[in-house]
Amino acid sequence: MAFEEIQSKDLLLSVYEPTNGWPSLRLGELWHYRELLYFLTWRDIKIRYKQTALGVAWAVLQPLITMVIFSVIFGRLANLPSDGIPYPVFSYAALLPWGLFSGALQRAGTSLVANSNLITKVYFPRLTIPVSAVAAGLVDFVISFVVLLGLMLCYKIMPTWMILAIPLFVLLAILTALAVSLWLSALNVQYRDVQHMIPFLIQAWMYASPVAYSAGLVPTGPWRIIYGLNPLAGVIQGFRWALVGGNPPDELMAVSVAMVLLLLMSGMYYFRRMEKTFADVV
Repeated sequence: MAFEEIQSKDLLLSVYEPTNGWPSLRLGELWHYRELLYFLTWRDIKIRYKQTALGVAWAVLQPLITMVIFSVIFGRLANLPSDGIPYPVFSYAALLPWGLFSGALQRAGTSLVANSNLITKVYFPRLTIPVSAVAAGLVDFVISFVVLLGLMLCYKIMPTWMILAIPLFVLLAILTALAVSLWLSALNVQYRDVQHMIPFLIQAWMYASPVAYSAGLVPTGPWRIIYGLNPLAGVIQGFRWALVGGNPPDELMAVSVAMVLLLLMSGMYYFRRMEKTFADVV
């Protein structure tokens, strides 16, 4: 949509017109509508815990129960290597960025259809809807991160200076979730069966990412570069390294970062291109 303001002596008229071809991203609109972005994010947080018996405890229980299951199956029975780190800490450290990604993808992937009443009534940058859905997951992440620090103390694992890199890998996880969500949310407006594909995609993506196993199991060379095309491979490896040690970032990280940027830029342009049809189709 193209935006134009016409101002007269007593009237300020805003005109929105459809654009042709590939539109500009106009990311400055997100700042102009920052109050709406804050409201939508806070609304998503309140709705998720409204009338729940355990409330924010779900943010702890989900990764904690998954960590116990992984520790028994992959740590005890399969005896997978964990880079010299106690397996409960090893798996929980990977479940944090994975949980941030998967939760954001699940919410943001269907966010446009879920907010169809809002989209059809008033103009605002539609990008605020998936962005707010992704940002809402940071609350769960912070709560789970505190639990991880307590788990590390139980195993007498002290963070090093590398923990300063944690915000970078959290940002990469958020950008990955946003990049994929832009594609899925826009596609879901046109093809509603996309929402049925998202749970399967999340499940398959978890086993394709080094959550229950170490990225060091992937041999160096072409196979490791191909594995790095999964953007979460580098994110999880880097997050684990910054917090509890293990394999340091290598070519896997470089390929994953490049893939995140490619998905994000293409996703934003595709989302903007399809944005003009949302109100008519949703």
